[in-house]
Amino acid sequence: MPFDIEKCARPNILALEPYRCARDDYKDDGTNILLDANENAYGPGLDLSKDGKLSNGTGSSIDIDLLGLNRYPDPHQHELKQKLIDLRNTHVHTSKDLSPENLFVGVGSDEAIDALMRAFCVPGKDKILTCPPTYGMYHVSAQVNDVAVVKVPLDVNNGFSAQPDKINAKLAEDASIKMVYLTSPGNPTANLIRKEDVQAVLEHPTWNGIVVLDEAYIDFSPEGSSLAEWAAEWPNLVVMQTMSKAFGLAGIRLGAVFTSRPIAELLNNMKAPYNIPNPTSQIAIQALQPENLKVMHSNREAIIRQREILLAEMPKIAGVGRFLGGSESNFLLVEMLDKPDGKPSNEVALQVYTRLAEKRGVVVRFRGKEVGCLGCLRVTVGTEPEVARFLQELKGVLEDVYGGKVVNGPSKEVEEAKEQEANGVIA
Repeated sequence: MPFDIEKCARPNILALEPYRCARDDYKDDGTNILLDANENAYGPGLDLSKDGKLSNGTGSSIDIDLLGLNRYPDPHQHELKQKLIDLRNTHVHTSKDLSPENLFVGVGSDEAIDALMRAFCVPGKDKILTCPPTYGMYHVSAQVNDVAVVKVPLDVNNGFSAQPDKINAKLAEDASIKMVYLTSPGNPTANLIRKEDVQAVLEHPTWNGIVVLDEAYIDFSPEGSSLAEWAAEWPNLVVMQTMSKAFGLAGIRLGAVFTSRPIAELLNNMKAPYNIPNPTSQIAIQALQPENLKVMHSNREAIIRQREILLAEMPKIAGVGRFLGGSESNFLLVEMLDKPDGKPSNEVALQVYTRLAEKRGVVVRFRGKEVGCLGCLRVTVGTEPEVARFLQELKGVLEDVYGGKVVNGPSKEVEEAKEQEANGVIA
């Protein structure tokens, strides 16, 4: 038979590293505490009873049209878009209003990441610019689309702040860079990108490209932090958001892009005709109703309280180092040390990560191979009982590590491979 996949498939796809997600390593078996994927531990932002049933109070009734599932969903999603626009037209950053024509909705933010590259980057020719450490899907999507990646790291000596001067220098010297991806709050850094730094890139005097601001975690930041409405002021600003995080609706896979009308029109023209299923849009619309927004806000405040507990209590545990980045999200980035009052250590961080998951049923994320993140774990903020258990188990694991209750370590090569594998999860 003449078929040979090695000669038939695209080379960049053959070379693609397999996508690994948070649940590939440790499953949700009902006993593990999952503090690794930055999900909302308090559940959906919906008015539900304690047994998970819809309470259907005033303004919170969710009606999934099961009888209508034989029909394709609304390809335009005007009602959903209007609800999202109403949420973000805060007039903190502009007096102008966005409209549904400024919006694209997709299957999570990941569809938007891919769609933007397909719309603006010629495969094998154009490039994107990212600022590591950052969300791994930008790189994965770039490789799928045969788009090169230029990197301008965040300033690790200045709280992982963006470096607009260095970004702009790269843009000036390479016209093939079509998009700059900035993540605010950052993942895994949990800090906001300063508005003036975003503006500095938007105001580049010669570059013809798109600034993409990923605000997946923006609702855990102080009120008024979102720059979504600012898209009304800038023709080349794209702000991505999701209902997976603060809204606790990761299971419905809904993302949104706020941008200028011409860019929104491009994205809407090229999307699959019925990309948002009816159940997804129906749940999302109800989540944006006042009664359910109250639930989301209550859950958000509970997460912020537990975040403050982690910030206060983790440093009291021997072997816990500094918090790096910021604290404007539902996760924290924190160092593990080679000894109490010692130096950051990837070996210790990997041991803590593995032992917490395999021996204690508490799953966090190892991020020690990222730029400026030596010895770091990323810890999602959980519920009050989850945070209490995490603190207890972390203390016990670090005591075990320092007490010599670890078998002889593997070779340097094996240790490096383990670190790369643990760090390679996209989340």
